[in-house]
Amino acid sequence: MMMTFVQPCRLFTGRWNPLIKVRSNSCCVATNLYFLRASASLPQKSKAIPFLDRPPALDGSMVGDVGFDPLNISSYLDLRWLRESELKHCRIAMLAVVGWFVQEVFHLPNQIYSASDPTEAFWKTLATGPMGQIVLWTSFFEIISTPAVIQMLQGSGREPGYFGFDPLGLGKNPQLYKRFQLSELKNGRLAMIAIGGLIHQSFLTHMGAIQQLQQHKWFP
Repeated sequence: MMMTFVQPCRLFTGRWNPLIKVRSNSCCVATNLYFLRASASLPQKSKAIPFLDRPPALDGSMVGDVGFDPLNISSYLDLRWLRESELKHCRIAMLAVVGWFVQEVFHLPNQIYSASDPTEAFWKTLATGPMGQIVLWTSFFEIISTPAVIQMLQGSGREPGYFGFDPLGLGKNPQLYKRFQLSELKNGRLAMIAIGGLIHQSFLTHMGAIQQLQQHKWFP
């Protein structure tokens, strides 16, 4: 833009005009400031979904936050409570995936636990009572963890999902602690997808995952 003003001046007068040069520089600065302000006012895009705006609550301060919230749930629910719920489901899913494979190989000494098909084993334990024991113990852990969640929502400073369980002392190093937090979250998200796939595949084929791999049966 500076050359647009300066070149005509030189063409008609044969010399540079410093006044026009100063004005052109001022015009360039004003134009740059205008575009900077305009770009700053535009909403940022989500890293996970680039064609959608980043939800305001997902500012990247939480570990594993990539702006994925297509339903914009974070706008009307507390983000700390959502992360607490996500971590809880992550941990359950990781245990479930391991248990899904273990139960195909190892069985308790009772006819109730002899089914190799996980879906068949589920209905057996539901009808005979063991599933009720699992629900009872799960409810017990849910009850004793509720006060910690309430205190967190009231501003105690507790991190979502933190219960002080670190027997190996892996959280003493702050950098490693953040790394392990991200690893747990990524593996937990993958486990939630994996257990969903394992359940659906078992319902369709009526076979365990290991049995499907051995017989190369991928479709019902």
